[in-house]
Order: sequence, then structure tokens, then C-alpha cells
Amino acid sequence: MKRNYTKEDIMELVKEEDVEFIRLQFTDIFGNLKNIAVTASQLEKALNNQCAFDGSSIEGFARIEESDMYLYPDLSTMEIFPWRPQQGKVARLICDIHTPNGEPFEGDPRYVLKRAIRRAADMGYTFDVGPECEFFLFNTDENTLPTTITHEQAGYFDLSPMDFGENARRDMVMMLESMGLVIEASHHESAPAQHEIDFRYDEALAAADNIMTFKLAAKTIAKRHGLHATFMPKPKDGVNGSGMHINMSLHKGGVNIFQDESDPMGLSREAYYFIGGLMKHMKGMAAVTNPLVNSYKRLVPGYEAPVYIAWSATNRSPLIRIPSCSGGSGTRIELRSPDSAANPYLTLAVCLQAGLDGIANRIDPPGSVNRNIFAMSEQERAQLGIDSLPVTLWEAIGEMEKDPLIRETLGEHIFQKYVEAKKEEWHRYRCQVTEWEIQEYLYKF
Repeated sequence: MKRNYTKEDIMELVKEEDVEFIRLQFTDIFGNLKNIAVTASQLEKALNNQCAFDGSSIEGFARIEESDMYLYPDLSTMEIFPWRPQQGKVARLICDIHTPNGEPFEGDPRYVLKRAIRRAADMGYTFDVGPECEFFLFNTDENTLPTTITHEQAGYFDLSPMDFGENARRDMVMMLESMGLVIEASHHESAPAQHEIDFRYDEALAAADNIMTFKLAAKTIAKRHGLHATFMPKPKDGVNGSGMHINMSLHKGGVNIFQDESDPMGLSREAYYFIGGLMKHMKGMAAVTNPLVNSYKRLVPGYEAPVYIAWSATNRSPLIRIPSCSGGSGTRIELRSPDSAANPYLTLAVCLQAGLDGIANRIDPPGSVNRNIFAMSEQERAQLGIDSLPVTLWEAIGEMEKDPLIRETLGEHIFQKYVEAKKEEWHRYRCQVTEWEIQEYLYKF
């Protein structure tokens, strides 16, 4: 929930609530949350955008020669952490990153999303997003280090006592709601120890901020329960991985422009074009929406995650679906490929820019696929023109380099740093000899 705080409001709130530390938070290009903590005595300096840090120490940010960066707090994001002590409380402000001359830093993921939102606004649109975030709660070892061990066997929608993580999940929801986030649903997912928390739709920037807040809260609360919350897309083979489904809608003048009651599927031309844009750029987006080597272990047939680039209003196997429970003012497009490790700012930016490209260039999508794509033969899929997502991070990076829209959306700085880092990640992975290879080949050859 966005609050219209002034500097004076925040100074007064900190004094009244006995806040001792304020965390100035920001996100790096890979989706990792960072912060600088200041005491209440330094708050005025921070609110005047005078808090500097060394950008060269953050991977993908800046070279040593141009390392000075300044944090500009977004006053509407002021929140007191409910899980911290009530004496000497801890609050946070999410910050934008600027250069010494006051310009927005082009390597700031939040700025990338703001730029996309501004393009939508220039076309008369606001972009609303409702994320569905999946994660695992695993046991920790005797040194409190994370494992992939769980002793529960709960499945989809199961509850306590089968769901060992129910209490932790409940505490997460309560903490998030006390910070003003609106949680629509939470439940156990299909794999043992897997959970999902769904947010009410919000304006895109607030939605991305909420995802980052949620990840911090989930890890913090899980640790209090002796558990480890992980957003790794596929921590265990043989079970479903964790996705971050993105429900999207565009509004103009307060009206959802994706709805059209006269259409058989209830969709407007803009909605069809938005789908067309997403499908056109899906391969180029994949390295952002699915950013890890491990992401592509989730995107395989047989585990509910989408693999094929298609859309439907009647089944869940395609990449894009129109939820049957939507309609009228709730009409939305659900993209099912992003995973929980994705940087939410960059992910929402590429989704929005791809969709807007579809609208601007009137890109019609192919017809809706209303059969189970996983049950089709390769020949049937080829006849219907159904393409596939990249199968490795290396392939995804290659597709990203071929898509000018993704380069333009991210900006040259992030694009170059991101591609370089992901190629290095793939190289490190490629040099590893895995246990599977030992088991498969050592005695055969």
C-alpha cells in the first residue's frame, strides 16, 4: 500500500516509533537485495539524498573509476520491520540509485522498470501486476546452514499436520500484511516443502518492491522457525520447481483495456496484441525471466512448468493463459514461465515492453491452443507452429543478444554486464563434472 509520506512525516514517524536503524535498500542487476544501514541521527542526511556508496563493490554496477553512487530514498516505501525488536526498531526505505551529477544510474534495475512504465504512460496506460511466488522451506543442519532435506510429504493444498511449514507461512503472511501488503491467498504447493503466496495486483513498481520485501520476509521468518526459504527454481530433481507467475493487465482511465465482452474469449484487440508481443519476444526475454543455469532444470516437460510458446484460455499447459476466473474488470494475462530467482524489476520491464511492442505494432498472436501440448507429438507441435523456450541458459543468452527490444529495455549498461556475467556463469557450470555424469559414465567407458 503506497503512502504519500513527506520528509517531515518520516522524521516524525521515526521519532514517535523509536526507530533506531533505517535500512536504505536497493537491488543489484541479478535481483539480490542490498542495503546500507544508517542510524536515526543520520536520517535527515539520507532523506536529502546525500548517502553515498561505492558502486564498484556491487557486481554489475560500475567500474572503479566511476564508482561513486548516491541513494535517493522513495519516501512512499517507508516501513517498519515487524519482525525486528520493538525497542530500537528497524525500518527500511527502498532507494533509487543516482550518479554524483544527480542523473538516474542506468544500471539500476528499478530505473529500468520506471522507464518501461513511463513508456506505457506515454501511450495512456497504467500497468498492474499480481505475482504468484513459489518457494521451498527446507530443514537446516546443526550449524543452521541450509539443506534440501524435508521430512514432510504434503502435496497441493494440504494442511497441518501434513504441512510442516504452515506456521511459518502463516507468520510470513501476517508480517507482510502488517507492512501494508495485501495477500490474496497462501497454500502448500504440489511438491513436499513447497509453498505459494499470492499478492493482490498492484501498480508495477509497487509490485516489484513487494516481491523484494516478500523474499526478505520469507527468509527471515523461515529462519526463526529453524527452516531455510529458498527461491532456487529447481532445488530437487523429480519434483516440481518454483515459478513466479505474473498476472498482468493494462488500464486506461481506470478501465481494464484487456476486457471486451463482445469477444468470444472476453479479450480486446489490445489484449491479443499484448499476447502477440509477449510471444514474439519470449525467447529473448528468457534469460531475464529465467536467469540461472538451474532455471532450465525447471523448464522441462512433466513438472507443470511451461516449455512451449503458446497461449490458451482453457488449459494450463501453454506458456500464457487467460485465467478462467478472470473476466470483466478482472481480465488478465498470466505469464507462467518466470521463476522465483528472477529480478522482478527487470522481469516486469521486459514483460511490459514486449506487450507494448505488440500493441504498437499490432502483432496478432497465433490461435489459442486448447489441447494439452505436452501430450502432442513433435510433429503435431510443428504443424501448429508451436515453438519452444530455450533449453539452457547459454541458448537463452544467445536469444537475448538477437532481440533488439530486450537490449533497448535493459539499456546498454545492464545488457552488457548481464550478458557477460551470465556467460561466465555458464562457463563455470560447463566446467563442472556432476555426480550424474560419474554414475552414468564412469563404469561404462
